[in-house]
Formats: sequence, C-alpha cells, structure tokens
Amino acid sequence: MTVENEELAYTLVFDPSRSGNSYTVSDFQKALEKGSDEDKVETMKHILVTMLEGNPLPELLMHIIRFVMPSKNKKLKKLLYFYWEIVPKLDEEGKLRHEMILVCNAIQHDLRHPNEYIRGNTLRFLTKLKEAELLEQMVPSVLACLEYRHAYVRKYAILAVLSIYKVSDHLLPDAKDVLNTFLAAETDPICKRNAFVGLSELDREAALIYLEENITAIEALDPLLQAAFVQFIRRDAIHTPTLKAQYIDLLLDLLKSTTSHEVIFETALALTALSSDASVLTVAASKLIDLAVKVFDNNVKLIVLGRIDDINDKNPGSLEELTLEILRVLNAEDMDVRRKALDIAMNLVTSRNVDNVVRLLKTELQNTVYNSEKEKSMEYRQLIIKTIHVIAIRFVEVAANVVSLLLDCIGDLTSSAASGVISFVKEVIEKYAHLREPILKNLIMVLDNVKSAKAYRGALWILGEYAETYQEIQRCWKHIRSSVGEVPILQTELKRISENSEKDEETDEVPQKRTGPIVLSDGTYGSENAFNSEKSSSEDERDLRPPLRRFILNGDFYTGSILASTSIKLVLRLEKTSRDDSILNALKAEALLILVSIIRVGQSSLVEKKIDEDSLERIVTGISILMDDLDPTESDAERKLLETAFLDATKSSFKTQVARSKHKNAKISARNLSKAAEPIDAPVAFRQFAHADTRAAEDDMIEEDLQLALKGNYDSLSANSAMSKLRKVVPLTGFSDAVYAEAYITTHQFNVVLDVLLVNQTRETLKNLHVQFATLGDLKIVDTPSSTNVVPHGFHKVSVTVKVSSADTGVIFGNIIYDAAHGEDAHYVILNDVHVDIMDYIKPGKTDDEHFRTMWNAFEWENKISVKSQLPSLHAYLEELVKGTNMGVLTPAEALGENDCRFLSCNLHAKSSFGEDALANLCIEKDPSSGQVVGHVRIRSKGQGLALSLGDRVALIAKQTGKVQLSRV
Repeated sequence: MTVENEELAYTLVFDPSRSGNSYTVSDFQKALEKGSDEDKVETMKHILVTMLEGNPLPELLMHIIRFVMPSKNKKLKKLLYFYWEIVPKLDEEGKLRHEMILVCNAIQHDLRHPNEYIRGNTLRFLTKLKEAELLEQMVPSVLACLEYRHAYVRKYAILAVLSIYKVSDHLLPDAKDVLNTFLAAETDPICKRNAFVGLSELDREAALIYLEENITAIEALDPLLQAAFVQFIRRDAIHTPTLKAQYIDLLLDLLKSTTSHEVIFETALALTALSSDASVLTVAASKLIDLAVKVFDNNVKLIVLGRIDDINDKNPGSLEELTLEILRVLNAEDMDVRRKALDIAMNLVTSRNVDNVVRLLKTELQNTVYNSEKEKSMEYRQLIIKTIHVIAIRFVEVAANVVSLLLDCIGDLTSSAASGVISFVKEVIEKYAHLREPILKNLIMVLDNVKSAKAYRGALWILGEYAETYQEIQRCWKHIRSSVGEVPILQTELKRISENSEKDEETDEVPQKRTGPIVLSDGTYGSENAFNSEKSSSEDERDLRPPLRRFILNGDFYTGSILASTSIKLVLRLEKTSRDDSILNALKAEALLILVSIIRVGQSSLVEKKIDEDSLERIVTGISILMDDLDPTESDAERKLLETAFLDATKSSFKTQVARSKHKNAKISARNLSKAAEPIDAPVAFRQFAHADTRAAEDDMIEEDLQLALKGNYDSLSANSAMSKLRKVVPLTGFSDAVYAEAYITTHQFNVVLDVLLVNQTRETLKNLHVQFATLGDLKIVDTPSSTNVVPHGFHKVSVTVKVSSADTGVIFGNIIYDAAHGEDAHYVILNDVHVDIMDYIKPGKTDDEHFRTMWNAFEWENKISVKSQLPSLHAYLEELVKGTNMGVLTPAEALGENDCRFLSCNLHAKSSFGEDALANLCIEKDPSSGQVVGHVRIRSKGQGLALSLGDRVALIAKQTGKVQLSRV
C-alpha cells in the first residue's frame, strides 16, 4: 500500500539584489563553469528564482552536477539542496533521469558526512523527496543516522523515516517498530516529540500505550512533548468518544500544572473542541485570559482573544462569570487589543454583572481623563464612551449613573468624544422617559463647560425637544441667556475693546521701574516670552467667555441657527404650558434681541469670518416666525402647521431612527444566536451507545480551521469551471498575425499571473521568439520569459507574474519578437493592451457615520462625476452603481425612500485589498421634464489613483446604461 502523496510545497528563495536583467541558459552555464564559489552562489540564486517562476531549465542539470556539487562551500551546498527540490527528476516518459544516479550518490555521501549540520540538512531534504526509486537507496543511511550522537541529526532522521513510509510503505515495512524502539531509547525532547508525532500518525495503539505509560509524569515532561500529547488526545478523542471523559480530565490536570504558554494554548483549545460543559469552558477560557494578559506580543493577544470569542459564539452564556477577567486585558497599550477585549466583554454583559462592568469602565475613563499624556488616550477614551453608551442603552438600571458620569467628564473630552456623549444622552432621554427631568437638569448644569461647538449644538437640540414643563423651559432659557452674555453682542464687544485699549495706553505711560533680570526665591533667574504674552492673554480672555458667545465670536454661526430653532421650540411650548402673557412676551423679545444681535455681529468686521448665507437665512426665518407669532390674525391652520414642523417632525424622525437602530441590533443578535443554535431535528448522540472503534464522530473544528487557512474559502467548482476560465481569456494578437497569442488571467491577492499561449501560424520555425511586457501604473513585471524556438504550427506557453501595489488602474502592454530568415531584421508583433480590473481588489466596506465623516474631511482627493442616465428609477441607478464599483451602501434602506421617489442621496464605502478606503456620496434626482436620472457622484480617497479609477468605473456605468436598444431593424 502506498500512502496518498500530498501536494509538494517547495522552499521559496528570494534574491533581494536581483536586477531586472534576464539571463539565458548559456549565461548560466558560463557562470557555473568559470566563476568562484561566491559567484556561483549568486548564479544559483538567479537559477532558483527563474525555476520557481515556471522555467525548469533542464539543460543546467549536468553543469550543476559537474561544477556545483563537488564544492564544499556551505552556502552553495544549501542552495544545491533547494535546487534538488524543484529540479525535474523524471524524463518525458515518466522514468527517472539517468543523471539522478550521480545525485543519489552525492546525497548518500552527505548522509555519512562528519559534519552534523550537513547530515541534518540532507535528511530534511529527504522529507520533501517523493520519488520512491531515489529513496530506496537512502534507507540504510537514514536508519544509521537514527543512532548518531548529535540530536540535530536524529530529529531529522526520524522525520525522514516517517516521510519515506508515507511515500511507499514497502521501503520501510517495519517503520512502526523503528519509531517505537527509537521513542523508548531516546532522551532528547525534540527527538522524542518528532518520534511520537510519527508514531501517532502510523500506529494509534502504540502511541496510546506510550501516552498511558507517561500519564503519571506528564507534568514533568518537556513542553514540546506535552503539546504533541495534547494534539494526539484531541484527534483521538474526537474519533474515540468512549475515551473522551478520561481525556478531558487529563487535559484539565495538565492545564492546571503546566507553565508553558504553548501548552496552555493548545490544551485550552483541545478542551473547547472536546467539551461544551460550562465548567470546563470556564477553566479553559480563564487560562486563555491569563495568557492574553501575560504575553507581550499584541498579535498573540489578538489570536487568544479571537479564540475566546469563538468559545462564546459557540456556547452563548457559558463565559458570563469571566466578564471582568476579560477586561484585565485593557492594560495593554494596543488599541486593537483593547477594542477586541471590549467587544467580547459587551457580549457577556448581563443584568447580574452590569454594575461591576460599568464601575470598572468608569475607572478606566477617569484614568484617561487624568492621564492625558499617554499616546492614543483620546482614541481610547472615545472607545470607552462608546462601550458605556451600548451598555446604558441595553440596561436601564445603570443609564442614570452612566449619564451623570459622562456629563461630568464632558468638559475634559475632545470634540468627537463630547459629541458622542451628547448622542448617547439623546438616545437615553428618548428611550427612558422617567429619566428626562434629572438628565435635563444635569445637562444644563454642565453645558457651561462644553468646549465643542458640535456637542453644544446637540445639547441645544435636546433642550428644544425635551424641555416640556414650565420649570424646564425657564431653566433652559436661563442658561441660554447666560451663555449668550450681555446683549447686544456687537456694542458690548466694541465697548470692551475700547476699554482694553485705554488700559493699554495707561500702562504704556507708566515708567518701567525694573529692567534687570528677575531673581526667584530659589536663587535662579526667571524668564518670560515677550512675544506670546499678549497673544496668550487675549486667547485666555476669549476662552473665559460663555459658550454661545465664544462660538459666535469665533465665526461658528451654524450654532446660532440651531439657537434660532431652539428658541422657537421653547416659545411654542411655553405658549402651551403658561397663560402668563407677560412672561411669554418677555421670552419672545429676548429671543428676537439675541438673534438680531447674532446677525449684526456676523455682518461686522469684529469676526474673522462673516456669517454664511445659509445660517443667515435660517436665523432670519426664525426672527420672522417669532414676529408672525405676535400677529393675532394668524389662523389655526397656520399655527398647527408651525407646531407640526417644529415640535413633532424632528422628534418623530429621531424616534424612527432609534427604533430602526433597535431593530437592527435585534436582527444582529438573532443572527448570532442562530449560528450557535442546534436544529430542532438534530439527532442526540449518546456516548454510552458508541463503539470504541467508531469513526462516526464530530468534525475536528481546529483541523477545519487549519485547512481553511491553507486552502481558502472559495468554491472550487465555480472557480475552476470552464465558463469561468473562458471569461478570463484575453486575445493579445489577431488571427491573421504570424504569431497568435492569448492570455489567461489569474488574479491573486497581490499579483496577476498571465498564462500566455503562443501559436506559430507559419510554415517556418520561428527562432529566438520571446515576449516582452511592460506596464503603466502601479504594476511591476516580476519575471521575464526566456527566448525559445517554435516549430511550424507549434505551441509554446509562457507565464508572466505582475506585482500589483495599489488598486489603481493599470495597463500591461508588450510585443513579440522573433528572428527573420537570411539575416533580415527581426519581426515584431504588437500585443493588445491588458487592463487590470481594479474591481478584483475592491470589496464593499462597512463603517459608522462618525467614522465616515472623519475620513471624508481627512481625504484630500475628490473626483466629482456628473450623472445622466436613462434608467427608469433612482434605485435602479443605485443598484448599477453598487454592482459596477463594488461599494457598500451605508445609508439604511429605510432612508432611501420608495422606488418611485424623485430624490435620492446616500453614502457608499469600499476598501481595497491594500488597506485603502474609498468613500462616495450619491445625490441624484429624476428630471421631471426629460425623465432622466441626473445628479452627481463625489468620490474621495487618500490617494489620487483610487479616486480616478472609481470615477472611470462610474463613467463606464453611464456608457453601458445609456446605450440605445433597438426593438427591431
């Protein structure tokens, strides 16, 4: 019996000093004949790279045997064994080449070499050799190496025995006995580990007996052998369910006693694969958490946290008591690790542990506030606020305490973090009506400390929407009046400026009494920067102004327009709650004075930036509404329409948004729960009814993950189907050319492979025919095909690899050159251009609105494309845009309107394989006169190439959808 051979995995050799020059076979032969050992090392590197790119170079075999194999240079000998791996060892008839007899003799000589490293390197080469005829002669030498004095030789010799048996069991029929005898006599831990791994693959019973003999002393064994035991236990327990309970007890004992990080990780994974008992999973997860806390490598932390997350996904609720333990990982400085730990902890929070979790997050938030010198503390603070937000929305019992905590810290937060707090307060105050009064009171108290205009605008919206009682309205208006300061703003500011200038003149007239240096109490000299003293004092004075006044003087008139809407809402609600006309008229008069004052100061030279037209229009509209409200002839219909617009529309819209977010979260939770749910008709497996030799066991999840990582997650049938391949064939020349060429394009993650088929359509032999390729864009030709002769009507195939470094549009062009007969000039055949499709490197992306706005403001390059399409509806154009650009729609489907809507606006996001982000904003409408879809698509990215490439795709969509279709001719 011959064990099925696995696909070979060759050793890759990279030459960092490689130039773009191409070498012929004769060049390699001359370099091997006349060069020194150092020159031969460089030549061998070029030969290996050329062979790994698809050219086998069979003509070099005898030259390498003659001029490289006799050398004693260690580097050259190492490269020589790389060459033996990839050189074709069989002829065209499938028989062993005669030259390999010389190679076999040299390998046998190296297996008896006095240098242990040469022996070990040779034995390692034998593990990659799959030709039984060659291995047959090596068996005696390999068995002799099992008794060599150096462990370096023995550890590779035992692997060579296993590899030879896998190739053909007839070569080593007693391999199991050899492994068993070697394992009993060996003392080196690495050799014992390799021997046990081989024995577990070939003889399960012998491996089980050896495991039983060492169970009592398993804690004292080497970690490498312990890890091998764990892997054997995991595989054997899955295929032998009757031993699973004993194996689990053994793994638990090993997990408690071992100190090796590798053994802890493997043992914990084995326990999670073998058992779904909550107590066992808790022990395994707690060990993984300790491992994530102790190790220093952030990549290891992320891997361990990923495994903990997998345990929770497959067994929901089993790790609830470890929620606080997982948050110990927040001590790490890496943001990805912290984010992953918080995500896992959020899935474990329940009503029983929510108080402790919030208390811990409060401590972390306070540490970030008081320790602002740490790197990324702002980002970490925002992450904690977002996490607390999620907790408070889910658990009403902690919402009030969380809101008060975040509002107390709002003065120390950045603009984005403070805006996040206000957004959180919006959602809490909408969902929990009984908390509105204390939240409003607390919000008004801390608004004077808000430094972010964006956060303050959100707070004004909250005051206008949720201040409904008479006392709340009075409290809100009192704050607004104090936040604006003394009015009119323009006159008071001009008066203050004139007073300050008079004080400066008086100060200049006072003679300076002291001009020498200032001596401090400790005997040192004091210093002062004269250039920044006046500037800093003016800035400090500006910062001391109340919030609304400070924002307006800094040119933020959008806040003034929000103030106008808030004033109207407070006036309309006061009319419903109070019948005192004097108080109502006073409120209207003050509101009018404030709004007019904002317009005056915005049109003056006191501010650096004049008021914009949009803000001016909104403030003027607010003034006109307040003035019309004084008109007694106003009808009830107009009054009802006004109340609907200001009091009902915005609040109902926000209610819809909150409900939509709740529904989305519920769908995500249900989807996650359904992944781990057992089908109702799933069979029940009884361990007592299973036979000892049964193979009808569950799959090994760890092995499945390993195979998924090795082979990928694509559908091989669809990927390898004939139609799929035919679509990727591109003709490079015409049928009338002397050489017909076509290319089959294969796209990998970071490169494009062109398999070019060349056909000689003439009746003459084409000599020195070679294909030359060049690129345009961020593409690079990795290899250059060598020249060859093509017989009449013959075929020749070459492979070209093109490296892709970005998702920009790239073009590959070139020509075919071959020698003419009778000394004439060479003939050229120009190839068609091959355009690299950037859609293979662009995938739909997902991000939240806040991150989208941040990237939109940060990205420099914008490409604006006009839209003009004959498609029947706006949604049809959006579908074509998503299909043609591979971008994901960020705007919820509920906000896109009906299918027959006249206006549509949405945001889109995509991410390339190279980590580049692409953003797009679509604004289109249905032209009522022509019925066409018109508008614009704005694309933004960090680099120019991606924005232009996506713009070309959008323009291509317009061309394809704009074609005229004929019903008949």
